[in-house]
Amino acid sequence: MIQVAVIGTGAISPAHIKAYQAFPDLCKVTVLSDLDLPKAQEKIDMYGLTDAVAKDVEAICLDPDIDLVSICTPPSTHAPLAVRLLESGKHVLIEKPMASSLEECDRILSAAKTYNRLVSVIAQNRFLTPMMKVKHLLEEKKIGKVLHSQVDSFWWRGHCYYDLWWRGTWTNEGGGCTLNHAVHHIDLLQWMNGMPKEVTAIMSNTAHDNAEIEDLSVALLKYEDGSIAQVTSSVVHHGEEQQLVFQGEKARISVPWRIHASSSTSNGFPVKDSKTEQEITAFYDELPELEFTAHSGQIHQVLLAIKENTPILVDGDQGRNTLELITAIYKSASEKKTVTLPLQPSDSFYTKESILQNTTYFYEKTNSVDHFDTEDITTGREYDVK
Repeated sequence: MIQVAVIGTGAISPAHIKAYQAFPDLCKVTVLSDLDLPKAQEKIDMYGLTDAVAKDVEAICLDPDIDLVSICTPPSTHAPLAVRLLESGKHVLIEKPMASSLEECDRILSAAKTYNRLVSVIAQNRFLTPMMKVKHLLEEKKIGKVLHSQVDSFWWRGHCYYDLWWRGTWTNEGGGCTLNHAVHHIDLLQWMNGMPKEVTAIMSNTAHDNAEIEDLSVALLKYEDGSIAQVTSSVVHHGEEQQLVFQGEKARISVPWRIHASSSTSNGFPVKDSKTEQEITAFYDELPELEFTAHSGQIHQVLLAIKENTPILVDGDQGRNTLELITAIYKSASEKKTVTLPLQPSDSFYTKESILQNTTYFYEKTNSVDHFDTEDITTGREYDVK
């Protein structure tokens, strides 16, 4: 039985706790931790964790019975917590983003290698059936070469969203919507389409003057083969219409699922290619549904990896790739130039300190609250809705 601790009992922690509770034959949550230990005890009572206790982080590190720790704390704390836990022999599952900088990611990866422990970074949208199906279509080249990709990571957050003490600052949150909201879709893009060679971006804060960070960014990515992607990251879009679109040589597909295929007339103008649409749709429909999805799907895979030494879909290297792409967006937007990947350790955006020195600050954070009256959150659209 894998014994689990969860550090950080804020708004995202229930997603982890409920996912672990879905697999009582594999694991048991035995410890919850928070800077406010009574808050951790409240979560223990709320979720009926009768065998769990509230402990501080150092007590978790010294507990030989704990095998796996979920880190659900603000991004600025991820690296020191992960490294300390790995050094103490724990496997770690880090809520997105992996860390605040590439240097911090590399410290985590180094500790995981040194102590032979597993690191996974939450990318729960990979574990959704429509995402897996489209990934498979792309791998099988069903639409031919991908020519253009479009990511609309559209979210909406009210002005008071950034009043929470750790949000809205480069020091504690590590960035704005590009890092903390679009991370889901940027991760999906680099998983499905690979890493680009060049990034050109702009960003702005258009509606949240109580935050240092951006609430809107637009990036153009260029790949080695000449194809292009565009990524819009936002917390100012009403309706939160999130999608990934892939325009291929043979057809256009997207999540949520939609397909359109064209063939050429004798003068080069398009005509609907129903045969190709039907063939691709049939392939998509025949692909299996996932048994476990979202956080539950990823946590189930991590638990099996610990128990049976099986591979995981989202390891530390994958988490780092996503942060590298996001870092390139910030660097390009701040320095107003095209950025070439990969970023080197000598880069002006490699460490957290250099990011804080070189990034763009939009406003001064003026409001700060310890917590909100409600912990209700939304996590994006339902991708199985066509």
